[in-house]
Amino acid sequence: MARHIEYGEYGQPRGARAPAEQLATGLGWFSIGLGLAEMAAPGTMARLIGVRERGATRRVLQAYGAREIATGLAILQSEPGAQWLWARVGGDVMDIATLMPTLNDAGSDRTRVLTAIGSVAGVTALDAFCAMQLSQSRGRDAARRGSRTNAVHVRKAFTINRQPDVVYSFWRKLENLPRFMRHLESVDVIDDRRSHWKATAPAGLRVEWDAEIVEERPNERLSWRSLEGATVPNRGTVSFRPAPGARGTELRVDLEYSVPGGRFTALLGKLFGEEPEQQVADDLRRLKQLLEAGEIARSAGSTSHRQPAQPAPDLLREQVKSEGVRR
Repeated sequence: MARHIEYGEYGQPRGARAPAEQLATGLGWFSIGLGLAEMAAPGTMARLIGVRERGATRRVLQAYGAREIATGLAILQSEPGAQWLWARVGGDVMDIATLMPTLNDAGSDRTRVLTAIGSVAGVTALDAFCAMQLSQSRGRDAARRGSRTNAVHVRKAFTINRQPDVVYSFWRKLENLPRFMRHLESVDVIDDRRSHWKATAPAGLRVEWDAEIVEERPNERLSWRSLEGATVPNRGTVSFRPAPGARGTELRVDLEYSVPGGRFTALLGKLFGEEPEQQVADDLRRLKQLLEAGEIARSAGSTSHRQPAQPAPDLLREQVKSEGVRR
């Protein structure tokens, strides 16, 4: 009797593991193997990667070995979770940070250390790729179930000494957003409602998604949401209200997005200075500087960075009325 086989999303038989899960399993076993080697033979591992063999080095390698084994065992659960792959990314970054100072160590083999750093960087990219794939898969499943357990919600308000129509017009020209949003690389407008976004994430990762405007009240309110298939599903609303005492605009941002890798990635972001609320606050502070003074002050010293083709503050209103603020 012929056996009927159903195939899943990735072309594999129904019930079989998806490629990302298979890759995660391989990385789990690799993590365990590496950890066992670091714990059992730290001196040999030190010589292999070119660092000077000493007591402190052996202890560090054994500690990292224990971390690798624990992470590998966590990955090899029945359903590999993206959070443990993100944990490996964090561990890889830690390994590179540990190796970098040894390049100038008189007792190190610089060539071997550079080779080790390159190897770790390659594994980091593989870990990050796998984590992203698992995050997307889990995100699609969560969306189908209506789950928002990985959502990060940020609310911030800032007063900008410009009238609401000026602030709104600058923001509505979406190509302007990367000028003050530090982690945003570009926004390409597709049509009146849709746009394509590119941004950097913690650990140097890059994410892209399409978004659409779902509500627009000129000079008052703008709402958007990401389209299906976004690596980082997100939605948000920006409102533009006259500030009390004729002090310009009270800008309110209400942002929600799903974190790739769950809360672990949010914690990893905080360790690298990428805490979401602080990130949004910094972005709004740069917007305030840009619209009020025509430039964004650098944090170091008293120097400032002037945006190219930025009009003088007194001309912002007239330019917005005529053609929008130029980039």
